[in-house]
Amino acid sequence: MPEEPRMLTHQQAISFYNHLGAKQDWQAFFEVPATRDLIAHASFETAQAVFEFGCGTGAFAEQVLTHHLSPQAAYLAVDSSATMVRLARPKLARFGERVVVRQTDGSLHFGEVSGSFDRFVSNYVLDLLSVSDTAQFIDEAYRLLVADGRLCLVSLTRSVTPLARLVTWSWTHLHALEPYLVGGCRPLELRDCLPDNRWRIDYMQVVTRFGVPSEIVVASKQSGEDRGS
Repeated sequence: MPEEPRMLTHQQAISFYNHLGAKQDWQAFFEVPATRDLIAHASFETAQAVFEFGCGTGAFAEQVLTHHLSPQAAYLAVDSSATMVRLARPKLARFGERVVVRQTDGSLHFGEVSGSFDRFVSNYVLDLLSVSDTAQFIDEAYRLLVADGRLCLVSLTRSVTPLARLVTWSWTHLHALEPYLVGGCRPLELRDCLPDNRWRIDYMQVVTRFGVPSEIVVASKQSGEDRGS
């Protein structure tokens, strides 16, 4: 089994993104094409309750709330960075009480009742997490989703194009040298994080912009009946 890469601790990650602040939106040149592709395949128009883990500045939530969710749909956006929460709250305030922006303590367990959401979203966060934390994250998403609810993910990934291979190789080596240099993120394959006996892949795609490849996955929660058990 390959050795797990060195990762930022939760506190180091919080410190990095507190410092990064609004500059996170500078990554839109490669993030927005991927998150738009996610939106196009996640059927947010039929969602009634959305949980976003790692909401950042609130840019994704604002896009979905403005153009895709029904006016009755609720949205819970969480982030462990106080700076990100401070930036997201005024951006999303116009949507009123149906939107809650909450700072977490970095835990991957949340107080919401099981089966409270029909969409669980996380963009460019799993590539920050260790293998064990990723497994906890996926378990918690499964718990919070309703039957046949959808897990909606975007992450840095690997690619086969020459430029993307170079970017991926460079990014991976910088991460191995010092994770802080790349904000703790490293390329991974989302499909490998989702157990076949719990998730049905509805959509999977890799979008590459300026040599940076992003993987988009929409997966439906499977119940015991769905799995044939």
